[in-house]
Amino acid sequence: MEKAVSINEPTRDFHPGLARRSENNAEFLHDDAPENLVVEQLQAGDNRAFDIIFNRYANRVYRQAVKLVGNDADAEEVVQDSFMLVFEKAKNFRGDSAFSSWLYRVTLNVALSKIRRHKKDEAVDIEAYLPRFAEDGHHLVRPVVDWSKDLDQQLIDGELKSIVRKAIDQLGAIDKVILVSDLDGYSNREIADALNLTVQAVKARLHRARLFLRGKLAVELGYSAA
Repeated sequence: MEKAVSINEPTRDFHPGLARRSENNAEFLHDDAPENLVVEQLQAGDNRAFDIIFNRYANRVYRQAVKLVGNDADAEEVVQDSFMLVFEKAKNFRGDSAFSSWLYRVTLNVALSKIRRHKKDEAVDIEAYLPRFAEDGHHLVRPVVDWSKDLDQQLIDGELKSIVRKAIDQLGAIDKVILVSDLDGYSNREIADALNLTVQAVKARLHRARLFLRGKLAVELGYSAA
């Protein structure tokens, strides 16, 4: 059984078998070469440029992938698939944003595809964990304190880690990657651009996902979800 990884748990570095040294152009590009030059050579199909990009970003992509897919094995596949696409689709990078932003978009969509293909958890009725309101706008049940705005290191601790990880895994694929990306510090605009959504759509999905997590955690702790 694959080891689940907490979204805020430190992850090991990724030690790849994908990167390779190319002797043909090794003297042309140095490890600390300017990124615009490295990307330009990558777009020309240069293997040495690919090695440099891989070595610069592999650990970052791996940590992002672990948080998205939740285990080491799938995260390693996301890294491999993401960098294969980077090499194959490098010419699609137009330079309108930082290369790291484009790489984030590639990684996010590779992870999203994997989550969609391998989602094993049973469907959860999210509505059951959302707040319910009377016609006058008041809560039908007294609401639990909204801890969801502080879903970071200080609250995701001990047993709560596994509860939160399980709840996140029960979200739909898009809602999951939106929430994890938000927790990882990406802006609504960055997430929207990566997923080809509007910022408003990202905000709406994020709000709903946070309400679900709040309700799910409340139930686990013995309170009412609503």
